[in-house]
Amino acid sequence: MQNIKNIAHTNLSNEWAKLDKIDYDYKFKNGEWKRLSRETYNRGNGAAILLFNSKKNTVILTKQFRMPIYEVNKKEGMSIEVCAGAIDGNDSPLETILRETEEEVGYKINSAKQVLTAYTSPGALTEKMFLFIAEYSEEMKVNKGGGLDSEDEEIEVLELAFHKAIKMIEGGEIVDAKSIMLLQYLQIHKF
Repeated sequence: MQNIKNIAHTNLSNEWAKLDKIDYDYKFKNGEWKRLSRETYNRGNGAAILLFNSKKNTVILTKQFRMPIYEVNKKEGMSIEVCAGAIDGNDSPLETILRETEEEVGYKINSAKQVLTAYTSPGALTEKMFLFIAEYSEEMKVNKGGGLDSEDEEIEVLELAFHKAIKMIEGGEIVDAKSIMLLQYLQIHKF
């Protein structure tokens, strides 16, 4: 890009993820250069999946505590979401979501279809989400799910009628962006 230069990074935190302050010169359309400063939160990329059963018209979702939601609104904290996880090391988005599906919701699937890719908050987060769908059946259930103790996960697995999940978006019970995108994708393309 010709309209950006003099990029300087200052690391503010390197805990669960990396928080950087980035200062840079940006040239606006009027030709003026300005020095800008932004903070970026980098925890890597992620993958998410919506499991659906076309015979039963059901979907598998998760429910778990999310501290950032609680911090902003003390009346909330539990989040209903699709199964998701961070992409580790050299894993592909597909490898990640196949592993996360078994760990979080207890279903062993062998394939999934990537349907969307999205930045959920590009003004602050570097994370790109790779969004998948896959059909599930009871025969694919290999464990109870719930996440890994080693990752301090406590995940409730929900099997819901698809129409109920859509109503939960409308009613404000499902407010997670990746989950809304995948449920609406399925609404448009499947049911």
